[in-house]
Formats: sequence, structure tokens, C-alpha cells
Amino acid sequence: MKLHLGCGPRYIPGFVHVDAQAAPHVDIVGLVEHLPQVDDSVSLIYASHVLEHFGRYAYKDVLREWFRVLRPGGVLRLAVPDFAACAAIYYEKGLQDGLSGLVGLIIGGQRNEHDYHKMIFDEELLRRDLLALGFSEVRRWDWRTTEHAGIDDYSQAHLPHLDKETGKLMSLNIEAVK
Repeated sequence: MKLHLGCGPRYIPGFVHVDAQAAPHVDIVGLVEHLPQVDDSVSLIYASHVLEHFGRYAYKDVLREWFRVLRPGGVLRLAVPDFAACAAIYYEKGLQDGLSGLVGLIIGGQRNEHDYHKMIFDEELLRRDLLALGFSEVRRWDWRTTEHAGIDDYSQAHLPHLDKETGKLMSLNIEAVK
């Protein structure tokens, strides 16, 4: 079983879609921090720009829940806003692109009650936390090489917006193996 957590409007064939808001393609309407799956039952969890919606004291509990349902050898594929990339762009250009770029990556779109960011991540922090929770391997992943590469989501976020050839990737894409 493969889970697409916090899927929003995006549908990936072959995945079970979980989101807090109902939509025709959502298989499970519910909170991604309390999954109905039994222990060790999921081969892949994909969560693109979901983890940052949990606070600094809650996100590790969410990761523990995801670890619980992954089978041994299962993969947690995460994408979160890359705070290091955001800081570099800010240092170089400030808030030049305003609400369309850095602000949304850092604080969320704020279009509904679920669309607020409460945590920031860089690679070192996320890698350390995943290993401490019991994951055996942590590595970066490239959105271009996944089975869901054709689904344009925030794992492909670049600045300038949509410039995937020469822009800067603003998503920290990390996989962890249980």
C-alpha cells in the first residue's frame, strides 16, 4: 500500500489519498497525524509540503506515526520548504517577489485553516530527526525520477516560479528508509 498524505487536489494513480478535506479522489478524509493503517503495513508514504504544518513540538510525533505504519524497508518520501534555500534567496534578493515566493514557502498560503506553516526545516535538522526516530537511511530524492514526476506539486517548487530549468529548487526532498 502506498499513501499520499495531505494530497489536496492532486491525484497519483496507485496511491491511497489521505486529506483533511474531502474531494472526489480522497480515499480517507482524516488527519494525517492519526492514520487508520495497522503497524508495518505501508510500503511508501509520500507527503509533499505537509510536515511543516505541524508545530515544533508536534512534528516528531507525526513522523513517529508515519514510521509506525511503514513496513520494514518502507520509504517515507518527504518534501518540505527548504529553509536554507529560502534564507539564501532572502539574503540575495529580499522579498522581491513578495507573496508569490518566499513568504508562502515560509508561512504557508493561508487560504484555509490547514494552510499555515508552523515549522522550518533544513537538511541537517530533518536528517538528524529521521535517524533519531529509527530510520536506517536518509537521502535526497529528485522529483524528476519518481513515479509521480508528472504531478506538479510543491516538491517541484522553484524560484522564479515555474522556472524548473534555471530557477532554484525551494523544496527539500528527503527520503527515509525504515
